[in-house]
Amino acid sequence: MTRPDRDGGDLRDKPDDAAEIAALAEGLKVDRPIALVGLMGAGKTTIGRRLAAALQVPFLDADAEIERAAGMTVQEIFAEFGEAYFRQGERRVIERLLSGEPFVLATGGGAFIDPQTRALMRAKAVSIWLRAGLDVLMRRVERRDDRPLLKTDDPRAVMQKLMDVRYPIYAQADLTVESSTGPHNDSVAAVLRALRARQCAMGATT
Repeated sequence: MTRPDRDGGDLRDKPDDAAEIAALAEGLKVDRPIALVGLMGAGKTTIGRRLAAALQVPFLDADAEIERAAGMTVQEIFAEFGEAYFRQGERRVIERLLSGEPFVLATGGGAFIDPQTRALMRAKAVSIWLRAGLDVLMRRVERRDDRPLLKTDDPRAVMQKLMDVRYPIYAQADLTVESSTGPHNDSVAAVLRALRARQCAMGATT
């Protein structure tokens, strides 16, 4: 069965996907929050929900938490107060969230770019960059009209500029996983493999 998801991708889950993901998640120790970072359209929300379900921990979306705290949508905050104000509020919300129990957090595209927010995530969470190419990102974001930074005459050029500036910073995340045009469960499995490899590596050095 094929159906569109929130990030504009197509979900073609194979019958054995659930078993593979369960096997990959088994035995994984989640002792701190997992923060998914990357550009809009990378699949942070969809992958994050599935990852949280596999790890049996809560899932939170940073933008939704910001909107709840502010009583305004992200678009409204950007329009009325500007990006700098939004980043300050975003930092406060993320700091509060990361002080709790382990969970999976989908962050906004600019969160990891802010030096103070990035330091918080690196200190209190396992940060994972969901990396995707320009065509993949554009294919996904073109189906939604709630991206404040893309409300321009040439959104593709804006996205490319964001990639040029942000990708070297996203590369500072603890782990990097490719987010492709395939089923999102493929990306979930890739994240779980990366977490398992990290756990094994850390166990070998302790």
